[in-house]
Amino acid sequence: MSAVRSWYAPLAIRLRTTNPYVVDSALAALVLFAASLQWMFPDEGDDPLSRVGWLLGAATAVPLVWRRRFPYACALAVSAATTAMAYYHAPPPDVLYGGLVVLYTMAAQGLPWQRRSMLASWLLGAVVTMQHKEHSEPFEYAFHLTGMICAYGLGVLARVQRAYTAAVEDRARRLERERAAETARAIAQERSRIARDMHDILAHAVSLMVVQAEAGPVVVRSDPDRAEAAFDAIAASGRDAMTQLRRILGVLKEEERRGGAARLPQPDLAGLPDLVRQVAASTALRVELSVRGRSRPLPPDTEVAAYRAVQEALTNTVKHAYASCAQVELDWAEDELTLTVTDDGRGPARTAGGHGLIGLRERAAACGGSAEAGPGPRGGFRVVVRLPATAEREAALG
Repeated sequence: MSAVRSWYAPLAIRLRTTNPYVVDSALAALVLFAASLQWMFPDEGDDPLSRVGWLLGAATAVPLVWRRRFPYACALAVSAATTAMAYYHAPPPDVLYGGLVVLYTMAAQGLPWQRRSMLASWLLGAVVTMQHKEHSEPFEYAFHLTGMICAYGLGVLARVQRAYTAAVEDRARRLERERAAETARAIAQERSRIARDMHDILAHAVSLMVVQAEAGPVVVRSDPDRAEAAFDAIAASGRDAMTQLRRILGVLKEEERRGGAARLPQPDLAGLPDLVRQVAASTALRVELSVRGRSRPLPPDTEVAAYRAVQEALTNTVKHAYASCAQVELDWAEDELTLTVTDDGRGPARTAGGHGLIGLRERAAACGGSAEAGPGPRGGFRVVVRLPATAEREAALG
């Protein structure tokens, strides 16, 4: 069976890709040859032969050249020629070669009413002809009628197979489009994540560097040690920013992914104490960190979101608040982590605009949480971020 299929498959593909007129012309020539066998071997039968009979037989074959472009018109022409040949009876249609091809074509390509009417008319015409002109034996009824039904059945199978193939190809195209759209969405999300990370890193580092650069010249003569510490803080902030940028941009390098090059992990909640110390050491801002409840590991993207939220809030405090103190609070509930960053500086002017706060809200929403920012209850500014604190809930949201 596999050998037959391996032989038939290339032939079927070649026939489908060949010019239809070439294939149908060859088919018409084959039908004409079969109908002309009675003239090639006249001694084999006792039916009368005539030139008009041969022309009528040729008329059952020639229209097949246009069977795919004009299937119903071709079927009517062949049907009329076959009826005339049966009535003329010199010779009578021995085997309905053209009729078999027409029934197959109509079953494969015709409209429902065309298919049904053509099958019924050919079956009825064959029965009437055999009964009144041929006086056929019972086995001849079975032979002709079974041949017609088989030809029609093969056409139905071809139509169903073509419809199935078209449906499969359409589904494959839809899946390909959906895959391309999903890939585009994933790329856009990854680019958005990278853009937020780069914003957070650069905004934080540059803010610290600006604060120290402004303080350095003021104390360079009166307090050289403090000026030196300021410049050291600028250098440390720059080096840290470069390290984090290299880590983030590493995801864009295909060579590193293929080669399995190791990259430093993304920041998480364990890095918050270092972040607080860095901000306090690099600026005049006093930063306090407090934790309530039982801490526990979170999904990686949630940990990154929590770290970046605190980083963005402290960056805003350094850049805009003119504050002297900031408080970072982590409140662990049963299924939620609440991060609150408050300061005692100038607050309300920072509630609108700014890509940092927008990115902070997007990060929280991507993890299934929320973020809000506004004036604090005792003045200053407050940022509150709520994130799901269970892996199960995070998986459900994903």
